[in-house]
Amino acid sequence: MEANGTFLACNSLKDDKDLKFLLKGSQLLKVKSSSWRKERFYKLQEDCKTIWQESKKVLRSPESQIFSIEDIRDVRSGHKTEGMEKYAKDVPEYRCFSIIFKDQRKNLDLIASSEDDANHWITGLGKIIAHSNSMNQKQKLQHWIHTCLRKADKNKDNKMSLKELKDFLKEVNIEVDDYHAKKIFQHCDKSKTEALEDDEIEEFYKILTERKEIDSIFQMYSDPEGFMSCQNLVRFLYEMQQEEDAVVAAPALIQRYEPNERAKRGNAMTKDGFLMYLLSDEGNIFNPSHRKVYQDMTQPLSHYLVSSSHNTYLMEDQITGPSSTEAYIRALTKGCRCVELDCWDGPNSEPVIYHGYTLTSKILFSDVIKAIKNYAFKTSPYPVIISLENHCSVDQQKVMAQHMTTILQDMLLVAPVDGNKSQFPSPEQLKGKILVKGKKLSRQEDPVNGNNNLEAEDVSDEDEAAEIEDESVKTKVEQKGKSDTLKLAKELSDTVVYCKSVHFEGFDDPNHPRAFYEMSSFSESKALKLAQESGTSFIHHNIRHLSRIYPAGWRTDSSNYSPVDLWNVGCQIVALNFQTAGTEMDVYQGRFQDNGFSGYVLKPEFLRDEQTKFNPKSITEGTWGTKKRLLLKIISGQQLPKVNKSKNSIVDPKVTIEIHGVQQDNNKKQTKVIENNGFNPNWNEEFTFDIEVPALALVRFVVEDFDMSTKNDFIGQYTLPFTSLKQGYRHIHLLTKNGDPYSSSTLFVYINIQDSEWQPGSSRPQ
Repeated sequence: MEANGTFLACNSLKDDKDLKFLLKGSQLLKVKSSSWRKERFYKLQEDCKTIWQESKKVLRSPESQIFSIEDIRDVRSGHKTEGMEKYAKDVPEYRCFSIIFKDQRKNLDLIASSEDDANHWITGLGKIIAHSNSMNQKQKLQHWIHTCLRKADKNKDNKMSLKELKDFLKEVNIEVDDYHAKKIFQHCDKSKTEALEDDEIEEFYKILTERKEIDSIFQMYSDPEGFMSCQNLVRFLYEMQQEEDAVVAAPALIQRYEPNERAKRGNAMTKDGFLMYLLSDEGNIFNPSHRKVYQDMTQPLSHYLVSSSHNTYLMEDQITGPSSTEAYIRALTKGCRCVELDCWDGPNSEPVIYHGYTLTSKILFSDVIKAIKNYAFKTSPYPVIISLENHCSVDQQKVMAQHMTTILQDMLLVAPVDGNKSQFPSPEQLKGKILVKGKKLSRQEDPVNGNNNLEAEDVSDEDEAAEIEDESVKTKVEQKGKSDTLKLAKELSDTVVYCKSVHFEGFDDPNHPRAFYEMSSFSESKALKLAQESGTSFIHHNIRHLSRIYPAGWRTDSSNYSPVDLWNVGCQIVALNFQTAGTEMDVYQGRFQDNGFSGYVLKPEFLRDEQTKFNPKSITEGTWGTKKRLLLKIISGQQLPKVNKSKNSIVDPKVTIEIHGVQQDNNKKQTKVIENNGFNPNWNEEFTFDIEVPALALVRFVVEDFDMSTKNDFIGQYTLPFTSLKQGYRHIHLLTKNGDPYSSSTLFVYINIQDSEWQPGSSRPQ
């Protein structure tokens, strides 16, 4: 079904040779193992948004034979995945490429018949992905609707019958009774031919995408001819959006988002331009100035929260799941700055990484170090910490040190920065550097004063794997006769400069303070107990020292704990299982999208001040900022995805607003359920939240498909720091359960933040 006869997502690329090749399709070898390498036909569909793949499986559904361009995270040339590395070394790199997906789906490893064919696929897919990413929200919506129209046009006659219209409405998630469907159909069928075509379909599209809630806001600031003058836009930005630079911003917004040339010349905005602005980054609930690094990055490393992953090598659970270098790549590209390596003796004198005492698969230490080198600084330039849990013999420890030195070269920090002896250097000073956290020989107490000639000695062992609450693991630990000490090689000890692992012996005696570079790891239960019983002491400890927290041993399913209570006492390296989606990971990624997604967020002043008396468990008056009142109106939703893929299933959406912060601020409120409408549900409900400590609070919006008899199905969510909220009328661009953005699923809200002394009669949503 084409609008006006032609609609192509890649219209601007229609004469491109790579695109033409992909639309024609080609045979590719699909690689799964050393014995499974089979020829399959792959082709870009006419919508330029999906790829069809041939399948020889019996009873495979047509839907399972296509995947969306939007599901692709990356296209890598050569032998850049574990599969290619293992199973395609006999094929020249120039014929090989891999498609990496956003969700937990396995990589698609492919071999082309020639270098030219491989280049067509790699370059062509790259162009389409770039084109898709550059589309604005309105274009994405238009494309999505036309894709659904094409699906509904069963007989491919470029017309829409009443039955096809009903099928289409179900496809886009709206339940409309026969009477209303017929009414819309008859209104659009100006030609009275019992089928909609061309302009009639455009009319139908306009009815469908009407945003009455935005029209009413626009009318308040526009003239009778449908134009919002620059002066009125300034008034709207100032009064409603609380934009301080409204006078400067208004003309720029008109130039950027107004599609009507006449309006643009007159320095005015039409309804279409207004909608484009509200759907843009400047109309987003997340403060666009926080998308770049804006915090002071010159403070000591211990003054920042650090995005950190637990058992980074695992793709699934802690007991039997696969280990993979891909897990490191995924974590690093999600902004993670501290990754974990559990190292054990491997065959052929090559150390391996896996979860000790379990059946998780093993990967080479050297392969992981290569992956870290290649991906450490693609998302953020700030330092990466390699957290070593070392169980290797002295000989294989020497191999570990050699691999890190030869592979990482100048990236590896092997000496103090600028002779800094009293406190950590800053993330700014450590840009592009990789630090090692691990044990250090006792006679090398001060990493600043050089090394001695000690070759190896016993150090205390840290064995988190031995804490796993699993019977088979406990048996293996007992059989091993676990020792509390481990011989440490000097070469490996020398790689540790600023992050020396030590057992926690209690908070510092002020008269005998520990060296700043000594850091401890705590299980979540131990850390939460300290936070509960000695919050202020823990905060003081974390001003000078780094603390790493890891999940409890009973979390064999790789579930996560809430990081918030530990951030509230200044713990920096709060490690989560990045492979496990859920509320905890949503909150985590919400915190770290701040400060330019750099993986480092500066702690509030009261968590860095040596004189602080702050205790998150008993909030008293202090310098933790003015209490705030959040007034929030959930107005409407747009293009919520179908959760249940059944043709007749329509979502019944409801929105929950959660506050995550200090105990007094934790709260949850929800809207009513809208039945049978995931396309454009309207709630128009207001909520109020009082926030005691705004600097520590995060706001999470969750959309679910309500089900009376079973657990509600997750639709989408968005989490952000309270301090990154923009006020006024804003769109929230929802994320999938894995944290990837939906192409056009949004919530439309109104936000107003007052000091807590707010009185009735202040500015309220219209």
